[in-house]
Amino acid sequence: MCIMTSQHTISGNLFVFHAFDVGDEIDLEAVKRKQLLVPTQQPLAPYFKNYHIPLGISFPANHTTVCERAALHNFGVIALRYRIPFSNTTFEELRTRVLDLEELLIEQAITDAGILFHTIHHEIKQARFFHIRNSYMLVQVDHLAGSTDINSLKQEYGNLIAPLLRFEKEILSEHQKDEILESAFSYYHKDLIIIDVHAAFICDDEYEEVLDLFEFANVQHLELQYFDRVLDKQLNIVYEQEKKTPPLSAYLPFIGVIVSDPVGDLGKLKVDISVITDRLENSIKLTGEAYFSKLYGLLSEKLDLNNWKESISRKLAIIEDIGSIYQHKLEVIREDLLTCSIIVLIMLELLMAAYHGSQ
Repeated sequence: MCIMTSQHTISGNLFVFHAFDVGDEIDLEAVKRKQLLVPTQQPLAPYFKNYHIPLGISFPANHTTVCERAALHNFGVIALRYRIPFSNTTFEELRTRVLDLEELLIEQAITDAGILFHTIHHEIKQARFFHIRNSYMLVQVDHLAGSTDINSLKQEYGNLIAPLLRFEKEILSEHQKDEILESAFSYYHKDLIIIDVHAAFICDDEYEEVLDLFEFANVQHLELQYFDRVLDKQLNIVYEQEKKTPPLSAYLPFIGVIVSDPVGDLGKLKVDISVITDRLENSIKLTGEAYFSKLYGLLSEKLDLNNWKESISRKLAIIEDIGSIYQHKLEVIREDLLTCSIIVLIMLELLMAAYHGSQ
């Protein structure tokens, strides 16, 4: 597999995935029709379903970048992928290079995404650069001559791989190192993958198909974080609304529904979030793909995707309950106002009848 000593050098690539949420929706058809950006052929791995294929694009001719791949997702995301090759490098040298490149690549990604955003911003609903961004790094190492097992590799090079995946300059404690390396797995005899929160390590020559999976997980992580923030904001709005006295117009039948309809607003938000999260969750079909299923399962675990989904579901339920209570309160007050109005009208009729009877 990967026999390495302190004298061994390694070759491979650093892949950095960036994702930017720039709005609610990107009209991909308008981008193509108006030729704002030139589409490119970027075939995805076969486990992606057709309805989730993003629009691969190239940068404007006057913009120079080292970005290997750029794509637009219709739910308002710009995804960028960078590839930095390295050769005849030791783990110590690679770790230093990663630390030096981290901030530089963030600045480059923001610049590149900004160029794309300003080119297509008229075709973005609720455009803003940017609501939130997310990134993930993959360290890919080519196979070396010889073979060994996972345990010996972890024991010999765990102290170097662990801080590399955490972007740390110092050697990590045994506890932290073991926590990172416990995710290590091998599918084929010469493969090794270690998944962590912000970066992953893969020892494999044939790695192309997994790149799409890492990019997809990064985009999914971004969108779940974004929706969680949107729901936090909605919770604050509903909470502040509860503390304030609703305007008189809110209690009026028909007019009140038009002026203030928190349940309707919540329903639209819930539909929007549900559609996108369901599409993201069902965008890949890994049935029968043991290797990719294992990889995506570890990515989901390390990126905490299930907890983000549960958090969104809980907040949707809370907002729905609060909105229902608020709406019920308005309906009760409207009914009371209607009852009072009827009583007043009856009293007026009685008074008018009494007045005419005394004439």
